[in-house]
Amino acid sequence: MRGKISKVVFVGLSGGVDSAVSAALLQKAGYDVVGVFIKTWHPDFLECNEEEERHDAMRVAAHLDIPFLTFDLEDVYKKEVADYMIREYKAGRTPNPDVMCNKEVKFGAFLKKALVMDADYVATGHYTNLTPSPSPLQERVAEGRVRLSKGVDLSKDQTYFLWTLTQKQLSKILFPVGHLKKTEVRKLAKKFNLPVAQKKDSQGICFLGAVDLKEFLKHYIKEKRGKVLNTEGEQIGYHSGVVFHTLGERHGFTITKKNPNDGAYYVVKKDLKKNILIVSQNSLPPDKGGLRGVELKNTNWISQTPDPNKTYTAQIRYHGEFLPCKIKCSTLRVAQVIFTKPVVVAPGQSCVIYDRDICLGGGVVVQ
Repeated sequence: MRGKISKVVFVGLSGGVDSAVSAALLQKAGYDVVGVFIKTWHPDFLECNEEEERHDAMRVAAHLDIPFLTFDLEDVYKKEVADYMIREYKAGRTPNPDVMCNKEVKFGAFLKKALVMDADYVATGHYTNLTPSPSPLQERVAEGRVRLSKGVDLSKDQTYFLWTLTQKQLSKILFPVGHLKKTEVRKLAKKFNLPVAQKKDSQGICFLGAVDLKEFLKHYIKEKRGKVLNTEGEQIGYHSGVVFHTLGERHGFTITKKNPNDGAYYVVKKDLKKNILIVSQNSLPPDKGGLRGVELKNTNWISQTPDPNKTYTAQIRYHGEFLPCKIKCSTLRVAQVIFTKPVVVAPGQSCVIYDRDICLGGGVVVQ
């Protein structure tokens, strides 16, 4: 099974083009590649295309003439991703299931099982890079700390979802397409004649796909009609449950008292006990003008601890604005983020810290 460089890589084949090109590039570079499809949990009420995705992954493996395995990680996904997401929303917080999926499934259970089966590395089609390796296809630098940096294609960069990764994990991970733009990946898929070359990108929650989140949650959390108030305390509408909403959101609730010249209303405050949403045409809470600072828990610093005197940038949602900030670490697992300008950020969200293109790590916003 060993090739010219005697390294075995288990590639997570999702059935999509990014992971397929990753496998092809690694094979071309001389690695012994094993394709692995990860089977996860799907609720009965959702249309499941998992078998179609697995079939596409098998077609890719057959085309590349590589071994193909299926890892059943349904229990891990259900417990660590789906149950976690439902539990957090019930508590009025806004979790990020994709972060947990990467932490517990792709680079948790998948990585552990691959290493037990004598893999040297695992690889995925994430758009991100590891440095100081000059190329993601070269051997990992033996000494020095590995840094996680943004993918070349910033519109596809996925470092936001990977802030929980540790040095131990990164020493066993390859990201073969991080140095490429999506257009280049598509061209390579055609060049390698991959059977998924023309396949559209998947959207939505990790493994679940394009799911209407509120509809998903309503199967586990009972709807409860409540009031929508403006910042003067006047009732101007209603909603079907405060837990289904997040700060900064401007959809999903009904405004019944609105003037023709009114703009969009944003959720600026939630009263979980009274089941009340407070909205404003100003997206920042008027009583505080937004938050200047937030506390993070469960922090993870990938390659270095932030310098309290240095200005970094933070992302509080995927593809969100990069917000200038400073970081003060109270302990190894707790930190304070002080923003240059006021922000709206919901408890439970991931706040990810960057030093230019380097992802330093992040944490979960505390209520």
